Amino acid sequence: MLQSVLIFPVIVGLLIGRILGTENKKGEEDFVEKQYGVRYADTCEVCKYLVTELDAELQLTGKSHDVIETGYHIDTPSEKRKKKKYARSELRLIETLESVCKRLLEYRIHKERTDSTRFARGTSQTFQVLNNLVAKGVKVDLGIPKDLWDEAPAEVTNLKTQCENMLESHESDIEEWYFDESENKASLMQYLCQERVLKNDSTETKCLSEKLPVEDKSKSKEEL
Repeated sequence: MLQSVLIFPVIVGLLIGRILGTENKKGEEDFVEKQYGVRYADTCEVCKYLVTELDAELQLTGKSHDVIETGYHIDTPSEKRKKKKYARSELRLIETLESVCKRLLEYRIHKERTDSTRFARGTSQTFQVLNNLVAKGVKVDLGIPKDLWDEAPAEVTNLKTQCENMLESHESDIEEWYFDESENKASLMQYLCQERVLKNDSTETKCLSEKLPVEDKSKSKEEL
């Protein structure tokens, strides 16, 4: 009986997104959360992880010393072609924005936490327990093949969809922040999430300050 109690929510978490799809109305989301414990990301959480992944990718590509040539025709002499550092180019931003929401599919739901940090990389405690049971020879039947156990759950695929919608709505804001070279430039988290998406509403910005526990943060980095 204990195994059944543990496993049923896992099955639902993996499959409920396929049943309802990713474009749920608010009423459907409330029903799913109440009935099955599937809680989708709110606006604060979506923006937080959009910016988290965007910042991480920009920090990585910002180390590049590549120089690109812009604004020329195929027959333009090399010496007359405009040169620009890739790290400050529009191309870098475009390439980053194309992949940023896909990175969220690497996240998993950690139901041992109830705040925004339930979204994180790494194996959740639930699946750690299940994998340990299998390693000990216990037969665990989730109704799906074991190689699908780590498939992105409904909350994560929904997070990606919301990320794409938010990115489309605020692409111009991100571009404005990206090309701002002033010394007192605000962080993207403040500029986009706090000031523009959440309108400095203190009741809506709580998730921005929520941090992973230290031990979980180190595990998450190992997954990168």
